Amino acid sequence: MTTFPKPGDAATAAHERLFPGHASTLTVTDPELIAYFDNFAFDEVLRHTGDLDERTQLMTQLAAMIAVGAVAEYRVMLGAALTVGVTPVETKEIVYQAVPYAGMARVFDFLHATNDVLTGRGIELPLEGRSTTGRDTRTAQGPAVQKRIIGEQAVDAMYANAPADEQHIQRFLSGNCFGDHYTRTGLDLPVRELLTFAMLAALGGADAQVRGHVAANLNVGNTRATLLAVLTGLLPFIGYPRTLNALAAVDASAPAEGAPTPKDQHA
Repeated sequence: MTTFPKPGDAATAAHERLFPGHASTLTVTDPELIAYFDNFAFDEVLRHTGDLDERTQLMTQLAAMIAVGAVAEYRVMLGAALTVGVTPVETKEIVYQAVPYAGMARVFDFLHATNDVLTGRGIELPLEGRSTTGRDTRTAQGPAVQKRIIGEQAVDAMYANAPADEQHIQRFLSGNCFGDHYTRTGLDLPVRELLTFAMLAALGGADAQVRGHVAANLNVGNTRATLLAVLTGLLPFIGYPRTLNALAAVDASAPAEGAPTPKDQHA
């Protein structure tokens, strides 16, 4: 009879804390893979995420799961997030924050999944509203928060460089993405920027936007160490290629102390 490996003590303890009383059916059908994965995701990886508290780490993981379309895994991890103290308001804000980045076509199923999990825990919906802008104020407040995050010169350049027939897209970006979403209460700007970074890294094919939001994270007070902790926590769920691409963006905008500059590397 084959003897299969089992997760180690640290991974087992973390799993029980996050998913109390839950045993995955995959431990029966795929015990080797689950042992490897649990030891990696719930032990090795957690040793290198000290610059990120557990709640925020789980929120960034949920954001990434929305970006990759992993509804089943999202449901499981949402339960873990609620177990360790992520609030219903925060869970809804993660989903809402995903709409301008992943699109409603992808987010739709996650919104329903979130509602199912929350109502299953006896939480009455809808929650209290969190909007601070309306159609008459978003066009002013959106650009203001956009400039705070991205930088005034960068935002002005985006408008200046956009052809006349694309100006409406820039207005949408300011009024909808920033005016409707970033002005909401429930999450502060540094956490929203970490969520955006996690989503863009997980999406793949958004390298320019990842670079832009590395800079945006630095603008709102997040550090290289925090961004590396986010990516470390995402790695088991989004894989190496997308993680390494995002790491390149971090290294370009927030190089490690003493790291050679691109010029030094090519000298």
